[in-house]
Amino acid sequence: MAKIEEEEEISWKQQFINACMLHPTKSEEGDIVDVEPMDAFVHFACIGWKLCFAIIPPPHIYGGWACFIGALTMIGACTFVVGEFANLFGCSLGILTPVTAISFVALGTSLPDTFASMQAAVQDQNADPALGNVTGSNAVNVFLGLGLPWVIAAHYDVSKYEQTPENPGYFVPAGSLGFSVALFTALAVTCIMFLVARRFVVGGELGGSSFGRAASCAFLCLLWVIYILFSTLQAYGIILQDASMGIDGTKLHRDKKCNPKPSTPKA
Repeated sequence: MAKIEEEEEISWKQQFINACMLHPTKSEEGDIVDVEPMDAFVHFACIGWKLCFAIIPPPHIYGGWACFIGALTMIGACTFVVGEFANLFGCSLGILTPVTAISFVALGTSLPDTFASMQAAVQDQNADPALGNVTGSNAVNVFLGLGLPWVIAAHYDVSKYEQTPENPGYFVPAGSLGFSVALFTALAVTCIMFLVARRFVVGGELGGSSFGRAASCAFLCLLWVIYILFSTLQAYGIILQDASMGIDGTKLHRDKKCNPKPSTPKA
């Protein structure tokens, strides 16, 4: 709060002006840094998004709460748009829905977290904000993003359908989710062990020599490629065709439109 009060107040008009402006900046040492060609390209490529986010109230209004709520709203709207475009892209290519969800949709909706972690890694003195942003975001996705819709759907199901011995409650088939979750868990544990090893070898989760940073980046990207590759192979039935992992496949949702469509044999 004190940091916000010390900063110069900015108006809505100035936010739109800053979104359109591209000029040399001043480094922490006071030196003038000219605009690089890549900076100019990124600025003009993202100027539409900058103008959209300039709608967010300035941080000095209502102690920053208006800016906070507005920023969350804009991020949610942009994530929704990116997710819809990713779904349409996967549909136009004829890619299975589970594969689209773990690749294009997940990549598009995780870009805000990626840039936020990158900014935190550059600006903060330690790696806690960069890594905490990732773990905190995934906690919200898992606990709130799954929990709240599930609770709402379960209450709606109870109010609409009568419970029977065949259908005792709310149920949605999981499909190949068990395999993806098991694979993700194994790769996540591997990632955590890798970060712990870096703490002992390098002295921290981030930093190190140029070769060490590049090798760490390549290894973590490899984990993501392994997850996408094996999940895709399983979704298309190339490997581990029976991936129920204890899920009762005979149970179906009481609303027929929520059940997977039966596959028709090819002629």
